[in-house]
Amino acid sequence: MKNILKYLVLAAVIAIASVSCESFLDRPSEDSFTTGDYYKTDEQMEQAVNYIYGSPWYDIIRFYIYGSETMCGNVYQGNSAYATLTVNGTDQDLKNMSYSLWAVNAQCNTVINNIRNADTQASQAAKNKAIGEALAWKAMAYFLLVRTFGDVPIIHDNTEVIKEASYNEQNKVQKADVYEYVVMTLEKAMELLPKDPNIGKYNRIDYYAAEGLLSKVYLAKAGVSGSLDQSDLAKARDYAKDVIDNSGRSLTPVYSDIFRLSPTVFQQTGENLFSWQWTSTSGIWTAQNSIQSDVGITGFSEFGDLWGGWKGVSVDLQDAFGVSATDNPETRVDTDDRRQATMMMFGDHYSYFWQDQGGFDFYRFFFDKDYYPTGLSGNASGGAWQSGTGANYCKHLFGCGSDHQSALGVTAANMTYQLPTHILRLADIYLIYAEACVLTGDSASALTYVNKVRERAHATPLTSCTFDDVWKERRLELALEGDRWYDFVRRSYYDVQSCINELLAQRRSSWSGIDAVYKKFVQDDAENYVGPGAHSWDVSAVTYSGTDDLTDVKPEMFTIPFPTEDVVMNPNVGSTAEAIHVDVRNEFSYDF
Repeated sequence: MKNILKYLVLAAVIAIASVSCESFLDRPSEDSFTTGDYYKTDEQMEQAVNYIYGSPWYDIIRFYIYGSETMCGNVYQGNSAYATLTVNGTDQDLKNMSYSLWAVNAQCNTVINNIRNADTQASQAAKNKAIGEALAWKAMAYFLLVRTFGDVPIIHDNTEVIKEASYNEQNKVQKADVYEYVVMTLEKAMELLPKDPNIGKYNRIDYYAAEGLLSKVYLAKAGVSGSLDQSDLAKARDYAKDVIDNSGRSLTPVYSDIFRLSPTVFQQTGENLFSWQWTSTSGIWTAQNSIQSDVGITGFSEFGDLWGGWKGVSVDLQDAFGVSATDNPETRVDTDDRRQATMMMFGDHYSYFWQDQGGFDFYRFFFDKDYYPTGLSGNASGGAWQSGTGANYCKHLFGCGSDHQSALGVTAANMTYQLPTHILRLADIYLIYAEACVLTGDSASALTYVNKVRERAHATPLTSCTFDDVWKERRLELALEGDRWYDFVRRSYYDVQSCINELLAQRRSSWSGIDAVYKKFVQDDAENYVGPGAHSWDVSAVTYSGTDDLTDVKPEMFTIPFPTEDVVMNPNVGSTAEAIHVDVRNEFSYDF
């Protein structure tokens, strides 16, 4: 596996250089510090886990945020391998994602061993908490691995595998056993983590965050045998309800606030259970968030680092929200706050972007040559609409440099921002509970929690609730957060034909002629910006291409192949290699 770059352990920056190991075995070297001169205090125990909240995850981003979102039909990337569900082991973003997940596993194993072996004066509670956090992140890594690749090796202890020189002999383990391993890991994490009532500081994982992830794991595990296991569904339901009832957390009142820079707005409710935490000031590559560069429209910030404008939010996701790029924006009706907080469309205005200029105007941005962010001159967008679908990402954007500075008191820079990335939220737990209730015959309870999610978004409450209602609600609530493809994967375990049918029915292509309509609507005949209504709204020349819609989906497409280099190094992980059964509870243990 490729070398993992430096990580942030302390605010003062302790660099941990990585070593080049065989496949699945990236780990930090221990020549920068030793357990003898570190892990001495409670504070150091907490700091020892800090970097696992960010840096080792950095290389997953491109696959997770828009590769998987393209596969599920939420994002348009043209005729790419992600769009056609044909991504293979040579794809660079897939390779980076795989290596990142194995690195997380290795880093977590190393931190756990270091803490356990340290000669320390730290309290047992601090040690338990740090180990519990590392175990929870390890479980998250394996949860992503098994849903992406299916059968995968279990590397319980990197030190042992290296000592035995068995790195090229690791076998894939059957995915049912891998799920059991994730469950076992989370159970141990919950045993060690506190039930902390101080929800104001929940950038960190506690007992209820781990329990929330366990509920999600059980919902996926329930179908892995090919039919739904009612016992697993009951556990998903009960664990989710315990988080809902006893964690002290609540939904962030304003949906868009979940994804903003403010360090207090979303923390006050504790909605975010697992989040990648980033820094813009460490000077260490991989410690920062750079998602805006990949998904943001060119010219949106002053750093010259945005190239994602052409990655449109799909026509199909717009359909799901009940809007269209062909709607007159002056009369378009949004019935759900999540639409504008998820995707930018022609005519939208955002008060929380470009705040020093009174907000961000999506009319003027493209077609007013005098409208630009501080630090730029001229029209940075190029005067032409960038997305062929008529919509762009809003989630994962922080705005311009002054937005970052005013919110956090620290600067952003080229591909370097501090916006957290949330990967498990309380709203997800509500919907896990709702889905498990529906599947175990309790539609009334499901309706209650689906409507709690909808009410936060000011969407019309439902009067009844079916599986399809919960399924759609998950898409609307969690769109562009890296989740939807994995919903398809877990459902494909037991109902693959429904997944195939839905993907084939999606509108995954772009519009032809949309730019000319938008431009004419706000510019006079001399192409001067005069605002909406310069000419009447006329979409008669706009056509939906349909050229990128799926025509063939096979069951095997819901499992992604391992990176080619890994297969060459170890044929046991090849797509045709047989996975082995492992009695997880007897083979592995967390005896501490």
